[in-house]
Amino acid sequence: MSEVVSGRNLIGGRWTPALSGAVFTRRNPADRDDLVGEFPDSSAADVAEAVSAVADGAAEWAEAGADRRAEVLRRAADLLEARRAELTVELVREEGKTLAEASVETARTPLNLRFHAGEAHRISGRSYPSDDGGLVYTWREPVGVVGAITPWNFPLNIPSRKIGPALAAGNGVVFKPSPVTPHMAQRLVEALLAAGLPPRAIALVHGGAEAGAAVAADPRVAAVTFTGSTATGRAVHAAVGPSRRAQLEMGGKNPVVVLPDADLDRAARIIVKGAFGLSGQACTGTSRVIAVDPVHDPLLERVVALVERLVVGDGADPGVGMGPLAADFQLGKVLGYVRIGQEEGAELVTGGRRLGGGGRERGLFVSPAVFTGLRPEMRLAREEIFGPVLGFQRAADFEQALSLAADTEYGLASGIVTRDLGRALAFARRSRSGVVKVNQPTTGMAMNVPFGGLKESGTQTYKEQAGPEMMLFHTQEKSVYLSPPD
Repeated sequence: MSEVVSGRNLIGGRWTPALSGAVFTRRNPADRDDLVGEFPDSSAADVAEAVSAVADGAAEWAEAGADRRAEVLRRAADLLEARRAELTVELVREEGKTLAEASVETARTPLNLRFHAGEAHRISGRSYPSDDGGLVYTWREPVGVVGAITPWNFPLNIPSRKIGPALAAGNGVVFKPSPVTPHMAQRLVEALLAAGLPPRAIALVHGGAEAGAAVAADPRVAAVTFTGSTATGRAVHAAVGPSRRAQLEMGGKNPVVVLPDADLDRAARIIVKGAFGLSGQACTGTSRVIAVDPVHDPLLERVVALVERLVVGDGADPGVGMGPLAADFQLGKVLGYVRIGQEEGAELVTGGRRLGGGGRERGLFVSPAVFTGLRPEMRLAREEIFGPVLGFQRAADFEQALSLAADTEYGLASGIVTRDLGRALAFARRSRSGVVKVNQPTTGMAMNVPFGGLKESGTQTYKEQAGPEMMLFHTQEKSVYLSPPD
């Protein structure tokens, strides 16, 4: 049995339990008998202490030059890279990814930090003409304290995309990770401290909804960057209000349209990777397939054949193509939607069952589900499931496919599979989503490209992940008028 982790909050440079002494436990989703660790179940009082510590202690970091900020982020990247093999195993144990999926994340996270290190040197203002012979320019400076509230599905990658640019800009950070993946959050903070980040420039507060709500509500937190469900994102946005800023990446109900000219074998591979990679637990994961009538049935047949060949099991085992769901609530949610789909009249073609045997009864395993016969009014076609459940819809032509793709409150990602460049460009222009993929899975984003959703998938204010747009969120602008002395 692996080591049991004793987690702590980091507040004011000290590793400490929750003020109340309350704890929560995290177990391996592939084997619920395996206790990963015990972590502080923090309250609003813990968050208040954390914010106070960062607000008081972040000045040193704010005054640090770009060279020092960049160097700390690069050193942290080096430390994470040196521990990649160990972190990969720990990530599989805590979150449930396969070894291949976890390896991608542990490789990507150091690259993120190096990318953001470069942004420390690219923060800039502008100068403007002045009729009086003076100088008029803009100056960008840190916003102050940034609250980072992060999900469990990418517990290293997503926090690094939030904390990296916040630190590059000179901000202090109060980090509230998901209670599903607290150990990975602690590993990231440990690397930053070992790299030379001043201990009072960052706080780590473990816990659940109360702690997250307290981060968003504290008026000393100048900016909140959040990734998670749309319902929680709305609450964060309301708590932040108009005088502070929020960066929200929320839910999705992401479609892939397949046209009659598509290579159906390629389309099936794209769909299965987008829908069932990460056990379907990706915000940009493929949730709906909208197949134009002539190719609906042969495409469905190919997708089902690939899905039924997926090996579901412990992600640490070789040959496994899909790991467990990450948490008990995820298992209940996914099985609940399978039941809802059948009750609504959709046809369950394959999967959707709790799996046992070979030790899987101790884990949170389900067989990947494929439905057909979805109608636009069905909950299965409208609501985010965030699990390995895929629904097929039939369209008469390209225009109806576009209409069905847009018929949801979400607008995070969408995709099309076609050989027709004109149709691909038309889809990209008319799709109501922040990310459009052509002949690619809906999952997987480049770190140097802005990322964010439309409609109820984001606020359409500040995007995350890349370059100047990202740094606008983490800095505030002043206009300076300077006239020469008499």
